[in-house]
Amino acid sequence: MKNLFKYIFLAISVLYAGAASAQTYELLPHADFEHWIVRYIKESKIFGGNVRTLYLPGPTDTISKNEPYDYSNKWGTSNAYAVVAGMTKTSTNLTPEKGQTGLCAKLETKYAECKVAGMINIKVLAAGSVYLGKLVEPIKGVSDPYANMDWGIPFTKRPKAFVMDYKALIQNSGVLTKGTTMRHTTFAGYDPSEVVVILQNRWEDEKGNIHAKRVGTAIYHIDKSTNGWKTDFTMPIIYGDRSVYPGYEPYMGLRSSGYTMLYAINSKGKVVPIHEDEWGTPDTPVTHLIVSVTSGSCGAFVGELGNTLWIDNLRLEY
Repeated sequence: MKNLFKYIFLAISVLYAGAASAQTYELLPHADFEHWIVRYIKESKIFGGNVRTLYLPGPTDTISKNEPYDYSNKWGTSNAYAVVAGMTKTSTNLTPEKGQTGLCAKLETKYAECKVAGMINIKVLAAGSVYLGKLVEPIKGVSDPYANMDWGIPFTKRPKAFVMDYKALIQNSGVLTKGTTMRHTTFAGYDPSEVVVILQNRWEDEKGNIHAKRVGTAIYHIDKSTNGWKTDFTMPIIYGDRSVYPGYEPYMGLRSSGYTMLYAINSKGKVVPIHEDEWGTPDTPVTHLIVSVTSGSCGAFVGELGNTLWIDNLRLEY
């Protein structure tokens, strides 16, 4: 009997070791944030004519031209290159910073400030963000900032979890600010940082409209500060209708309206909304992956000033 238990224990150990060794990770492109594309953009004289620096995670490169970037690096960010009425302006709230070992990405909710002709002070509030996809440049207005974003990349795999390292400074003051150009208001509320991982099955109709079924979901709100780095933070991806599983929150729902609406470039080269019409089943094929990390979750021009999120090593677990 003693030998029988011994053999059973050995068999379980072998099975456990085999399962552990089968666990694999896929680092998302340039998501160790060790290498960056540095862009130098000269702003118009009416804004001071200064040369500003924009950062993108990607293969090490330096670009000193006022021109749109092709975003072949796979990542779009909240760092903006805008040309409005012929005038060039930038904003930066995503930067590289020293992390646990090498570099990481720092995302901040803060004002983008400038003085027009040295007199009129303009401040626009924005959350720092990085997402798989691209920003359609140059931005030509602020009426619908999400319409400049192409969300997601083609993808057919079925990971079981999203894993990352992060450090957070969440103010939790209970006061939110809405800041657009020269108008600023405050009101009660909270603004957690947000991590969004969505697997979709997309298709396009004859009119160029893009539709999608939600196949997989891993969405998390970071609502408090951390004491240093939190490593190997794992978000299981739930396949099928997320709303019927325990732990569901409204912010995990389908993104088909308001500031949660997602956009993509259709076959005609036009940025259009992604109509996330319905939940897929657990075995619905995957066509696209969306990953987005943001220092705030309240939408454009609204947030809690000072919220800061450091992220590193974004990866998928299989």
